[in-house]
Amino acid sequence: QVQLVESGGGLVQPGGSLRLSCAASGFTFSTYAMGWYRQAPGKERELVALTSAGGKTEYADSVKGRSTISRDSAKNTVYLQMNSLQLEDTAVYYCRAWKLAVDYWGQGTQVTVSS
Repeated sequence: QVQLVESGGGLVQPGGSLRLSCAASGFTFSTYAMGWYRQAPGKERELVALTSAGGKTEYADSVKGRSTISRDSAKNTVYLQMNSLQLEDTAVYYCRAWKLAVDYWGQGTQVTVSS
């Protein structure tokens, strides 16, 4: 059974940091691209960052320079380190795994940036 379990969300003040984790199971983690997406209230889901199976990374312009995506194949886990958090980063953050026509999503973790 495939599972993507996100953790690490919560309430943080502007300027703060969070590290999100996504623990994967039920598929061959190292052969899948992994990504973080987010959806704010009233908005469409958008890409935050992704890492290919080979480790190449891409970032949305809105988080570039203050976020880092990484993957640990020994732990089957992908991380998103987010620094200098802004009010606009408030959203539900989702983990995604995909390869060819196969696509898995986690249930999401809430990140709220508020003073």
